[in-house]
Amino acid sequence: MAQVESNKAKIAKRVIEVLEFFDEDHPQATVMDIVRRFDRPQSSTSELLSSLVDLGLLHKDPCSRSYSPTPRAAMLGAAVQPKLVRDGALTGLIDRLSAQTGLGVAVFGMVGLKAQVFNWRVGKRTFRTAGPAGFCGGQQDHLSDSAAGWLLLSTIAQPRRDGMIRRLNAEASADRKFLPTEMAAQVQACRDHGFATGKAGFGSIADVTAVLLPNMPDGQPLAIGFVYEPSDQIDADSLLRTLNEAVRRCVEEPAPAPVSPLFDASRQTMEAKHG
Repeated sequence: MAQVESNKAKIAKRVIEVLEFFDEDHPQATVMDIVRRFDRPQSSTSELLSSLVDLGLLHKDPCSRSYSPTPRAAMLGAAVQPKLVRDGALTGLIDRLSAQTGLGVAVFGMVGLKAQVFNWRVGKRTFRTAGPAGFCGGQQDHLSDSAAGWLLLSTIAQPRRDGMIRRLNAEASADRKFLPTEMAAQVQACRDHGFATGKAGFGSIADVTAVLLPNMPDGQPLAIGFVYEPSDQIDADSLLRTLNEAVRRCVEEPAPAPVSPLFDASRQTMEAKHG
């Protein structure tokens, strides 16, 4: 039974890998593109992609034999997301920040004791990273190993936050150990100031400047930030002002006009009763 569950987990992971493969630089993919990126067997990869086509999550071009995500893939779960995500405002915010600066833009979330890159928009400036696929969506790193992680951790109320910090240190490898009191102070500073600037983590040499997104569900914080290789040409304070202004404008955009129902349900009910 344990082996069956393990295989199910592997399949679920590979489905997510396939969907995360697609981005601005990779709007389409062949079987071999997926095989090379994730070092998967060709036969099982072809079968997986065909299954995703049958489920309506991928479209297969009959001429090029390449695959691309369908609108269904984007709409899954959208109805129950926070308004910023559901209405597409977050995607618009990413577009604006990317166009304005040319820098990489990432959205970070929290998964247990790890920070995860929920979404990655590559910038025009490249930076060095140890990952074979570079800095990309889906990557996870310990909350203590990145400035975005500190910011996400700052949303946790005490005393649970200090307990998480102690556990992060206890489970860290020797080269990632830290002083819990210093980490607690760093995280508290993020909470006090509402932003974080520092190492981006995730195997890169990059830095990140990030702020929290407002109105997220309890326990599910999101942060958005610029990821860039440190340079004299990049001013973190200017990036922070740009982030805060863009987020403010995104949140304050006027709400759509109220909608009047086309059919009056109560009237229909009364007519049915007396019909």
